[in-house]
Amino acid sequence: MSAQSDPTHGSSRARYETDVIPTAAGDLTVTFLGHGSLLFVFQGLNTYVDPFSQVAGYSALPKADLILITHEHHDHLDPSALEHIRTDRSEVILTEACARQVAGGIVMRNGESRRVSGILVEVVPAYNIVHHRPGGQPFRPQGIGNGYVLTFGDQRVYVAGDTENIPEMRHLAGIACAFLPMNLPYAMTPELAADAARAFRPRIVYPHHLGDTGASGVVELLKTDPGIEVRIRRMA
Repeated sequence: MSAQSDPTHGSSRARYETDVIPTAAGDLTVTFLGHGSLLFVFQGLNTYVDPFSQVAGYSALPKADLILITHEHHDHLDPSALEHIRTDRSEVILTEACARQVAGGIVMRNGESRRVSGILVEVVPAYNIVHHRPGGQPFRPQGIGNGYVLTFGDQRVYVAGDTENIPEMRHLAGIACAFLPMNLPYAMTPELAADAARAFRPRIVYPHHLGDTGASGVVELLKTDPGIEVRIRRMA
C-alpha cells in the first residue's frame, strides 16, 4: 500500500491526500477529505462516508454511487454535501435516525449486511462506554449509530463511525485497514484506540476524525506492535 497524490481529478482534488490499496480486483483509492469524511474509489465507483461541507468542496468532487452515513449529527449528516454528490442513481445507506432527515435511503441496522453497488456492506455497532453526558447518558448510546465494514475485492475496510473500543470489535477479522475516531469526548483516547487496534489487529490503522486529540499518542502506543502500521494522513 502506498501514499500518492491523485492527479486524475484535477486541481479540485489537489489538496486532499490519497492512499492506494491494492486488491485482487484492482486498486482501491482512499481520499482523506477531512473530519470523518472519506472517499473510496474502486472499479470506477465512488463511495463516500459522512460527507461534510465544512471540510471539502463537494461541488467539485465526483458524483456518488454509494453514500454511507454513520449517524445523524450535523458533521456526519450534511444535507448540503449530499445535494452536491447525490444523483438519482446514488444509493444511500443510513441509520433510522438519519432516515428521518434523508428520504430514499436504505436503513441498515447493527449486525445487518447486504451488497450495494457491488460492495459488501456490513454494519458494526458504534457507541460509547466510557464517555457520558453530565446526566449519565452516553454521548453515543448503543444501537443508534453505525460503523461499516466494506469489502473491496479481497480487502476489508473498517470505518468505525463515532465509537469507543466496544466489545463487538473483538469479533472483527481480516481487516486490511481501519479508520478509528479520536474526536474527544465523543470517541476514543489514544489509549482506547490502541486497545481497539490490538483487539482485531488491522494491518493499517488510520487515526481520523481527530478533533483536537492529535494522533501522536496512538503512534507511540502501537510502535512496538508487530503487524500493525499506524498511518497519519492530512485530513484537510
